[in-house]
Amino acid sequence: MNALCFTPARELASLIRRREVSCIEVLEAHLAQIDALNPKLNAIVTRTDDAARAEARALDSKLARGEPTGLLAGLPVAHKDLELTKGVRTTFGSPLFRDFVPDEDALVVSRMKAAGAITVGKTNTPEFGAGSQTFNTVFGATLNPWDTTRTCGGSSGGAAVALAAGMVPLADGTDLGGSLRNPASFCNVVGFRGSPGRVPARPAMNASFPLAITGPMARSVSDTAFFLAAIAGPDPRSPLSIHEPGDAFLAPLERDFRGARVAWSRTLGGLPFEPEVLRTLETSALPALATLGCDVEAADPDLHDADEIFEVLRAWHFEAMHGEKLRQHRAKLKQTVIWNIEEGLRLTGPQVGRAEIKRTQLFHRMAKFFERFDFLVCPVAQVLPFDVKTEYPMEIDGHVLHSYIEWMKSCCVISATTLPALSVPAGFSRGGLPVGLQIVGRFRDDFGVLQFGHAFEQAAGASVRRPPVLAG
Repeated sequence: MNALCFTPARELASLIRRREVSCIEVLEAHLAQIDALNPKLNAIVTRTDDAARAEARALDSKLARGEPTGLLAGLPVAHKDLELTKGVRTTFGSPLFRDFVPDEDALVVSRMKAAGAITVGKTNTPEFGAGSQTFNTVFGATLNPWDTTRTCGGSSGGAAVALAAGMVPLADGTDLGGSLRNPASFCNVVGFRGSPGRVPARPAMNASFPLAITGPMARSVSDTAFFLAAIAGPDPRSPLSIHEPGDAFLAPLERDFRGARVAWSRTLGGLPFEPEVLRTLETSALPALATLGCDVEAADPDLHDADEIFEVLRAWHFEAMHGEKLRQHRAKLKQTVIWNIEEGLRLTGPQVGRAEIKRTQLFHRMAKFFERFDFLVCPVAQVLPFDVKTEYPMEIDGHVLHSYIEWMKSCCVISATTLPALSVPAGFSRGGLPVGLQIVGRFRDDFGVLQFGHAFEQAAGASVRRPPVLAG
């Protein structure tokens, strides 16, 4: 294993800028890591080795001439297979798009390229990003590097695994109901669901929809903020775009959190959890918060309509995005996608209207909650990583579940608030499986959440541990 594959992204970018290591050397180290581990894990499903080598050599020439380069210059990256990549196959995890090659880049991809990042390929995702279990009929399942019999989560599962296994230092992802946070928790990496519009979405058929966002993943909070600096910032073509420039996230993350008011919500008001998830957080995360000097209080936000809001708006969105596919290609869609589209077809206008009104009311209740607290902390996932052959859990601690999204409520209800939320490594179960802590902040306080996550990460110390798959 080449040490470059686990050098922090900030440090690696600095080494490249100072020409202490070449772009091609960094790239070859990561391609070798992909060669060694991807056959065992199936994280990267389309590779672009030749183009990547050409880009690396061109960047090395620019650096030799003393020409300016971007923030991410020379860093190998991978793009989720939901993001359009010009000239590179983009399947959305669907047999309908098995051979689809776009003629444009998604905005997040073009910003990464403009910052000098080098694309090594596409990361696996469930069909149309539906569900927090990464498998599809095009590429199969992606396996968890902490236990290859278990799921890596999803839908940004390929990205999380590629990061955990040292295949790339940075990877983009998306999040509707937990797709950045859940796989980060399952794979012991960091996933950040920023405020809607923090990373503008383009192209987007439903550009004003606030629940689906694009965001950064990395192995540390520091690298996540560094990455966000390159991909955040306004775009006049995106109606939700936030005007704050991305380079605001290059400011120092260090901050004193003594006396910070932190709400610990053990079950988010009564959701079912596997006992081992809660035990791990109570024995690892809470002591880490105490070492920071936080004033931690057990308190649940009022999320009583969040389920309905999320489920109605998700179903409406699924029908809007995929209804025509159901009408024309039903036999080629997986059953959970069909179910979610049909849930959207059954909605009435008044149902959607009520969900939107309740979303406004939820937003105001959360604002009131954050008058009392600086941050909310809670579990990311309700379960530990489960058998990869299981499509989704049917029960949690004796509570029967009724849909493929119900086991993800600990993330879904937070999505409904549209507040920034971070998944950061917090500890390990007694069986050695990662467990993440979810940190939720005030409206658009993305930087504050990253600062708190950075401090917690240092105190908890879980992010430095590497998965067993690296041992061979």
